[in-house]
Amino acid sequence: MAKVLENILEAIGNTKIVKCSRLARHWGLSGTILAKLEHLNPGFSKKDRVGLHMVLEAEEKGLISSGDTVVELTSGNTGTGLALACGIKGYRFVAVMSEGNSMERARMMRALGAEVVLVPQAPGSMPGQVSGEDLKLVDEEAQRIVRERSAFRADQFAMKGNVMGERVSGEEIWRDTGGRVDAFVDMAGSGGSFTGISSVLKGHNPEIRCYLGEPAEAAFFGDPGGSGRHRIQGCGYSRGLPLLDRSLVDGFISVTDDEAIEGARALARHEGIFGGFSSGAHAAAARKLLDGPEKGKTLLFLVCDSGLKYLSTDLY
Repeated sequence: MAKVLENILEAIGNTKIVKCSRLARHWGLSGTILAKLEHLNPGFSKKDRVGLHMVLEAEEKGLISSGDTVVELTSGNTGTGLALACGIKGYRFVAVMSEGNSMERARMMRALGAEVVLVPQAPGSMPGQVSGEDLKLVDEEAQRIVRERSAFRADQFAMKGNVMGERVSGEEIWRDTGGRVDAFVDMAGSGGSFTGISSVLKGHNPEIRCYLGEPAEAAFFGDPGGSGRHRIQGCGYSRGLPLLDRSLVDGFISVTDDEAIEGARALARHEGIFGGFSSGAHAAAARKLLDGPEKGKTLLFLVCDSGLKYLSTDLY
């Protein structure tokens, strides 16, 4: 019998892995697609792990105490994870988010007790397409709030708790697959998921190949170029990532908006997996890799968040 949990934070992690054989057949692929269902975390995304472990890191270092205010810029998922962790542990949380992100995320964070500050997009930005310029404006607003309120900045682009939370995910992958994984692909957001999971997998088996994905219109690490505008929320920020360990990267792969949308819709239709834009991008990247250098191999990706967070968009 499963034990009764002390609080919702204990429900984070140990997400299941699904073999996507129907999707592979639909695309005529030779090989195996595995999807780790991170959208089934209590906050509906992989960032629940990150939010919890960043708060734990701050507590361990004595950077926050009960009643303090925590601030972070977010596209919505890290903010949700932080809202969960801060709410349970007794901290105030302020999420600073671009108006270009889906509104479901802002509403969910508010429901969880967070204060949400929405930042207008940069001139020329397209609604629903968060650019590097948009992110700079969000960062400036987050820094202002930190100064004015003497708050703690939970910086997902720098805090090691980001990587540590994803290392736990990597160990789950190794355990649940019995080590039978040939390759892993992850879109570049903060870099924490890629570094955390890849470091664990390669630590167990250096032969596992790890690919870094990017939106085609915001390529920064592989073959730089593009307008910087794209619809794959939560990644492609066109900036350096301090947490990204490039020594773990075996190759780069780019995904267009249309490919990500088609990938998300195919995941939902053929596998019953209802993910968001980045999950669709992962499926599209897996398709390219299994149709190319990883033909016949077993490749794993994360279903980063739930499609429920995008019902105000035309994703579905």
